[in-house]
Amino acid sequence: MEKKGDETEQRRAGSGTDPEGCRETVTKFLRQAREGMRLKQQEQQAHADSFSDSDDELLLLGLSEMALDMEKPSTLKGTGFVYDEIFTKHMNLWDLNYPEKPQRISQPYSRCCELGLVDRCIRVGICHCMEDQILLVHNMSMIETLQSTSNLTQDELMEFSKKYDSVYFHPSTYECSLLAAGSTVELMEKILKKQIRNGFALVRPPGHHAMAEEFCGFCYFNNVAIAAKHAVDNLQLKRVLIVDWDVHHGQATQQMFYNDPRVLYFSIHRYEYGVFWPHLRESDYDFIGDGEGKGYNINVPLNKTGMRDYDYLAILQQILMPVAYEFDPDVVIVSSGYDAAVGDEKGEMLITPVAYAHFIHMLSSLAEGRVCVALEGGYCMKSLTEGIALTVRSLLGDPCPILPPMEEPCDSVTESILNVIKMLRPYWKCFQYQGLEMTCPFPGVNEMPPREGIEFITAENKPKEYPLFYNYPQRVEERYSGDRWDKMIDKLISETNLTVPPNRTCLAYDEEMRCHNNTSMVRHPEKPDRITSIFKKHEAFGFLERCLRVESRQADRTELEYVHSSSHVDFLMSLNDKLPMEMRDLEKKHNSVYFCNETYYCASLAVGCTLNVVDTILSGKALNGVAIVRPPGHHAGCDLSMGFCFFNTVAIAARFAQKKYNIKRVLIVDWDIHHGNGTQDMFYNDPSVLFMSLHRYDHGIWYPSSKDGDYNMVGTKGGEGFNVNIPWNEGSMGDAEYIAAFQQIIMPVAYEFAPELVLVSAGFDAAFGDPLGHYEISPVGYAHMTHMLSSLANGKVVLVLEGGYNLVSISNCMAACTSVLLGDPCPHWAYKPPKDSAVNSIQNVIGTQKKYWKSLKFAVGLPDIGGMGAKVKVISDETDAISVQIGTVLKEGDNSQEPKGLTEQRQDYAEVHTSKDMHQLADHFQNITVGGEVDSASNMADSTNTGSSSEGGAAGGRQLKENSSMKLLKKMEAEGVEQMYAVQPLPWCPHLEHVTPVPTKGLNTSDPCEECGNVGENWVCLVCYKVYCGRYVNEHMVIHWETENHPIVLSYADLSVWCYGCDNYVHNDIIQPAKAAAHISKFNEPLPGI
Repeated sequence: MEKKGDETEQRRAGSGTDPEGCRETVTKFLRQAREGMRLKQQEQQAHADSFSDSDDELLLLGLSEMALDMEKPSTLKGTGFVYDEIFTKHMNLWDLNYPEKPQRISQPYSRCCELGLVDRCIRVGICHCMEDQILLVHNMSMIETLQSTSNLTQDELMEFSKKYDSVYFHPSTYECSLLAAGSTVELMEKILKKQIRNGFALVRPPGHHAMAEEFCGFCYFNNVAIAAKHAVDNLQLKRVLIVDWDVHHGQATQQMFYNDPRVLYFSIHRYEYGVFWPHLRESDYDFIGDGEGKGYNINVPLNKTGMRDYDYLAILQQILMPVAYEFDPDVVIVSSGYDAAVGDEKGEMLITPVAYAHFIHMLSSLAEGRVCVALEGGYCMKSLTEGIALTVRSLLGDPCPILPPMEEPCDSVTESILNVIKMLRPYWKCFQYQGLEMTCPFPGVNEMPPREGIEFITAENKPKEYPLFYNYPQRVEERYSGDRWDKMIDKLISETNLTVPPNRTCLAYDEEMRCHNNTSMVRHPEKPDRITSIFKKHEAFGFLERCLRVESRQADRTELEYVHSSSHVDFLMSLNDKLPMEMRDLEKKHNSVYFCNETYYCASLAVGCTLNVVDTILSGKALNGVAIVRPPGHHAGCDLSMGFCFFNTVAIAARFAQKKYNIKRVLIVDWDIHHGNGTQDMFYNDPSVLFMSLHRYDHGIWYPSSKDGDYNMVGTKGGEGFNVNIPWNEGSMGDAEYIAAFQQIIMPVAYEFAPELVLVSAGFDAAFGDPLGHYEISPVGYAHMTHMLSSLANGKVVLVLEGGYNLVSISNCMAACTSVLLGDPCPHWAYKPPKDSAVNSIQNVIGTQKKYWKSLKFAVGLPDIGGMGAKVKVISDETDAISVQIGTVLKEGDNSQEPKGLTEQRQDYAEVHTSKDMHQLADHFQNITVGGEVDSASNMADSTNTGSSSEGGAAGGRQLKENSSMKLLKKMEAEGVEQMYAVQPLPWCPHLEHVTPVPTKGLNTSDPCEECGNVGENWVCLVCYKVYCGRYVNEHMVIHWETENHPIVLSYADLSVWCYGCDNYVHNDIIQPAKAAAHISKFNEPLPGI
């Protein structure tokens, strides 16, 4: 657990994106600023009120100093592209219809040329892989064996091919394999040297099945594994992320990094509980790495065919991206197979080519965009060709073609996702949104693999000889015969919009908007310099030269009345002729606004400029846009000016897009620190506009101080569910909390909604240093949020300035967003876990919204794997080891402070390595306590290390007596037990003599705790038959044991029996009557077997 977080924090210490580091820097500047002010005052003999020695003034000066040192955002461009006709030489001489054939790269290359993609790329020459690089993952015999095939006859090649699973040899195989591996390494090196930003290696043969000592599955040298190993061993990279979305599990890549924490291997693959090739037990979700690499191997097994885009997107949203952000890779290498694409006979999945563009876009937020993609599988020529083209297009920075509204992820993939989270949450802090429950509503999550009746391939049973010809099962051939799939793919291609506007980003700004000014309060935070400062920052970074400048104009009355009443427009127009005293009187009648004669002019100018940005984008002249405008607008209501706002600019822009361009679905994301109450009101019953707001709430105290900003405000009538509030309540939120909210709520819901236009109420008063907001979002955090939103609506994203009152902060933050819109890489962000209060807020929102949005279905309770039958397995290899997994360390007193679910302290894993001898195993068990509240199906319990002060036991048991576990193991050995569960219930214990007969009235499992009235996790004492709550509630049964010395208790949740005296579960005939009585009460039927 600690190794990941500590390493990241140490490596990133002092980073400018770290709020703690920022505080240290600001403190330094405060000291320097105070000294500078004193010197300046002495030299100039300034008036006493010319300077303020307050921390606010000094902080502003300090941040201004910091801004001078800020680097201009990286504009590294260039996508590398590897291809050569020589790769087509490798072919099957005796089976020309073999799936792995030369056309797999020649046809995609032609399509990329047709779309003009190759000309836009930087060609990277092919090169042979060096022997020492191959030896990083393969042995010398592999090289020599493959080299020897270069001179064999066809008959000899055929005979030789029979030795390997799904492999053929050709005289050119050795050279093509050397070039495929070497070119992949070369492409990665150029990315790491910043000669290019990213790249695609259109090479073959593929590699991810090639093992250290064996060719397998069309693969000879493991291209991606060689590159990754070279990166960490020779180039000294700290962390490499390998993402493998080929439909077959890359078992060889997994094996090569299984105990290496420097390489995180992530695989999504068809599995069907082990029935699908390569038929390996190790391809399941519970294989998570070993030794130091435990937690760094992630398998997402797909147990049914027909998975669609929304199933895969859920995997990326729920698992891959949160873990990847936390892992913080230096480079991302993709084993990019396209055999999960629609029409592929091998995969039988339904992933569209467009989805691959979205996958790449998501990964491009990592490692400052350093993404190296290498071709693996893919055997349907049409979908393979289009999938590769759209991958390259995404690497080039073209917008992701819009996906249709995402449907509900199927229950099968939901079980897979939850099972992965169940296994990995002890290792990754990002998994905090599923509770700890006895059972999960998805049945497959309550079991541990493998399924009974599955025969896996092992070293002992694998075939001695393999077929030379590749034949699909008859069922598959029949399903994929005819032109059905070609027609489907052609339709997908024809419906995909690949047009790219001539301009990337348009920008609106007009100096005239400075005219709105508060003459009576010079230091009012909503001041003209806000837009001037932002504009100058854009100019300094060279963005103005890269943007299309949009003409400014005032909005006309018709446009203003899209959302405002005629009387409201009249009132603001009347300000033109008001005297200062009249306007002061009017201000007293309004909430947090000031008026001047130019207010209407500037407010309508802000709206008009924004509408011109929207017009420019929807007319196809620019991809996205930025409106540097003021005054802000998101608090303005139909008839109301408040919160510095007069006309609701973003709301008007949404209606403008709908009326002029017939836009059906508009997404408004409001990240201003204040709730956009005005915008919410205008669309509260409108399903065509999805309003999502992240804001400081503080239980309704924070401005605008209304319950309207709470998470339970979801919309009304047809708009119910189309209003999503994410209110923050305690603590100062920053990048970690906002990015978590985007990952868990904003993006899943947005993909399900599928907007045609994204409007951002881009307030920057949640930025670090803001005098009103006091939050800690960095420019980097805003950049990443912008990048995520850019995958939506075919890239049609408009940022409209709202609040933000530190001139330096807002300038840097909006510039960072514009940089991303212009296509610059996302800056590096160092992961930090979100605050507990933020996790609680996110959970509240998901709990409320998941009835409307099926992409949020993953917020369910998960069982504790420490109690699900994690077995003590005798490993039959040369190490002759026994691995014992024990889990759930909850430090005494800590659990009351955490949100429902988990913290990084929830589970800890330990391993015991010893011989098969049960006496030696017992010696190790002297240091293990067995306990924990667990699933009834297995009667398993959590375990804690007695070296800590941790509690164990289903209802809060204490430490195990020193020799009880040793006695237990010896007794079981005497009974002939050679293999056991880590927490197998005791068949007998000396405290059973305390059990008394069940009362004549029986038991009532609905009885509340006699102390606190809890009706959840309750236990009944089998001595006195009093009912008390368990450890994870108020510990009243623990207290009962300690005060009354009644040791045997029965769980009303799962009917397991716990002995405090032995600190273990017990299963004996003496307690069967109590279990039977409880079973009748709970299920209204007799206990089976009684």
